[in-house]
Order: sequence, then C-alpha cells, then structure tokens
Amino acid sequence: MRGFEKISEKQFNIDVKDGNYMDIILPERKTKSSAGYDFHLIKDITLAPNQTMRIPLGVKVFMPENEYLGIYIRGSVGFKFNVRLCNQVGIIDSDYYNNPDNEGHMWIAIHNHGQEASKMKKGESIAQGIFATYNIASNDNVDNERTGGFGSTNKEVKNA
Repeated sequence: MRGFEKISEKQFNIDVKDGNYMDIILPERKTKSSAGYDFHLIKDITLAPNQTMRIPLGVKVFMPENEYLGIYIRGSVGFKFNVRLCNQVGIIDSDYYNNPDNEGHMWIAIHNHGQEASKMKKGESIAQGIFATYNIASNDNVDNERTGGFGSTNKEVKNA
C-alpha cells in the first residue's frame, strides 16, 4: 500500500506559522497516464530573483519498505518561473513516514534563477512525486533504523 495523508493539525501549527490547515490538498495525478502526483502550494508565495525558500507541503507519504518517492519540480514551473528544486531531486524514504521529529512532514526548497520575482498562488501545483522501487547490494548489511526527521540519516555515527 502507498498513499498520502495530511500531517496532523498540531504538526501543521508547529511548522506553518501563516497558513490554514484546511488549504492542504493531497497530491493527485491529473490524468490516468500521469507518472507524478502533483503537490500543491498551501499559501501564496513570492520568490525574489536569486532567493531560496523552504516550502511546507502539509502532507506525508507511506509506501512499502523497498520504495521511495522522488520529488521533482513540475516542468511548467521550471519553464514559467525559472524555479528549481535546490537539491534537484528530493528522495523520501519509506521510514520517513511518521518519524518522531516531524511526523514525516514533507517540505521542498526552491530557488529562483530568474531575473524577475516569481509569484505563485495557493492551490497551484509546484512539484510532483513519483514512486519507485529500489534494489540493494548483495553485501548490504544495514540494520539501523531512522530515529528522526529531515537529515537524521546523516548524523555522525560514533565508533564503538
């Protein structure tokens, strides 16, 4: 099973200071042949030239252990607004769901590479997520489990 859920209203109020919980739209495909699920803005944004902005999406995703969700900027957003994801492709691991730090709340970071301000309205589709399966190396022996949210798998590991 895989799917999307709203984060709790409590988590929303922690993460989003100037938004409305009722404005969250769960990601959706627009046509039967669409690969990606569109993520929608939960508030109006204006991104100045050369500005970077972190944007909360208000949603979390669940999926089987051998899958991830790739997050990409929507093609039309890149063309119209000259906006790119800061990390080019976001990877949401299956164990990010309901993590203790932030419930698995998904965010994106975008950067305006253009010469003009980019104005986007609440409800517009900004990014898309595509589910994919992955394989592991035959000599893989990782048994660690996620202990937190964003960036938690990059914490320094202490040697015994």
